[in-house]
Amino acid sequence: MAENLLELQGVHTHIGRYHILQGVDFSIRKNELTMLLGRNGAGKTTCLRTIMGLWRASAGRVELEGADLAKLPTPEIANLGISYVPESMGIFAGLTVRENLLLAARSGPLDEARLDWIFRYFEALKKFWHLPAGNLSGGQKQMLAISRAIVEPRKLVLVDEPTKGLAPSIINNLIAAFAELKKTGTTILMVEQNFHVARSLGDSVAVMDSGRIVHAGSMADLAADQALQNRLLGLSLEAHQ
Repeated sequence: MAENLLELQGVHTHIGRYHILQGVDFSIRKNELTMLLGRNGAGKTTCLRTIMGLWRASAGRVELEGADLAKLPTPEIANLGISYVPESMGIFAGLTVRENLLLAARSGPLDEARLDWIFRYFEALKKFWHLPAGNLSGGQKQMLAISRAIVEPRKLVLVDEPTKGLAPSIINNLIAAFAELKKTGTTILMVEQNFHVARSLGDSVAVMDSGRIVHAGSMADLAADQALQNRLLGLSLEAHQ
């Protein structure tokens, strides 16, 4: 069995008076893509933001290879090799595509071989290299947001609903890009509502409900069990091909 890269142990997160995460326990194995699924409002985005230190855990441990991240500021967490693609994408609209990627390349100049690999899947970024990112379409902005997270090798990439609102052709490109990224030894934790994407990419799955993990296991096992899908998610993956 693969070694765990990240472990959440009894993690609670409060946002104002709201108790969102209520004792989250699960682990992410190295070199795997783990899907974090659940109904709207289950706490999935809060979980990603807590790992990244954008929202502070009020109790529990968030361990990366044994080191507790729960009290570290976000820049230090990023320096440990974690990147984050928020649902809002968070690109700098007034900067060019090139400048957005330069900001994300924390160790120095852009690596040309890495860029060529990114352009294989996100050709539009090369085409609009010197244009302001605000001029891109929604799908192209998502390509840029993902590219910023992987422009340098990372230990762990957190991705929040990357295919939301995208055309099927762009979704297929994203599936191919993440499948290739997995082969480089990058560990990925992804929140996703498109269950075709979840089934295509996921190695492992954790399902959240009301701020807790209520199921963890193999993505293939969940995809094969319609009764379990209905019980955990209120729907069947078969209906979302």
